Amino acid sequence: MTARIWLIGGTQESAQLVRMMAGHQIAAVVTVTTESARALYPDLPSVAVRVGALDEVQIARFIHKEGVSAILDASHPYASNISALAIAAAQAHHLPYLRYERPPVKAASTVEVDNIETILTDEYLQDQRILLTLGYRFLPLFRPWQERAKLFARILPSQTALDAALEAGFTPDRLIALRPPLSAGLEKALWQHWQISMVITKASGVAGGQLVKQQVAQSLDVTLITVRRPSIAYPSQTSRLDKAIAFCDRHCALVPS
Repeated sequence: MTARIWLIGGTQESAQLVRMMAGHQIAAVVTVTTESARALYPDLPSVAVRVGALDEVQIARFIHKEGVSAILDASHPYASNISALAIAAAQAHHLPYLRYERPPVKAASTVEVDNIETILTDEYLQDQRILLTLGYRFLPLFRPWQERAKLFARILPSQTALDAALEAGFTPDRLIALRPPLSAGLEKALWQHWQISMVITKASGVAGGQLVKQQVAQSLDVTLITVRRPSIAYPSQTSRLDKAIAFCDRHCALVPS
């Protein structure tokens, strides 16, 4: 079996990495959690895409079945669970591991907090018109605030995200489904249309639209609250695409021509 890189994907950068890997004739198997994320990746003979969440037992089977020779973790900066599982699997199976993470954006004119729980107080939310761009998994935490603030959310265009948002008490007129990043013009128009006074987001880097949000918040005098990235002790990490490809080159056999 041809040795393959396990690329943990779901981000725009992971799709870019796949194209670069194909150019280097690197065989890869990409994992994503949703069908909509599959569309990020081109149809290439050297790349297989697997959809679905993996637990510890499934990862062990996956590594053996797919002939994984190394792990390149390019998951979302806040997908800490899969990163922790991948690090543990790399150690257990003696596999090289590299974390690729989009470069952080230096916060300017924003309020930074360590976790979402910090925000769930009167000090932040009471009587505000708030746009949440945190992802659907965090929306249930804001359900108790639906009657004490005007809450809006931007979610990914997926049925799972929509169902979660509705279950958390968001009405259709307070939801918009768009995949980031958005242009500054579209971001600004959305905030103005909903008369947003506060935006709560993640430190998702340029690819996640963080810099655009900072610029729009400053231009509209909107309070921007940014949740810092989880603190994870990665064994090896880079924010350079070329170094990620060099890692793959070292640890993957060439695709047979």
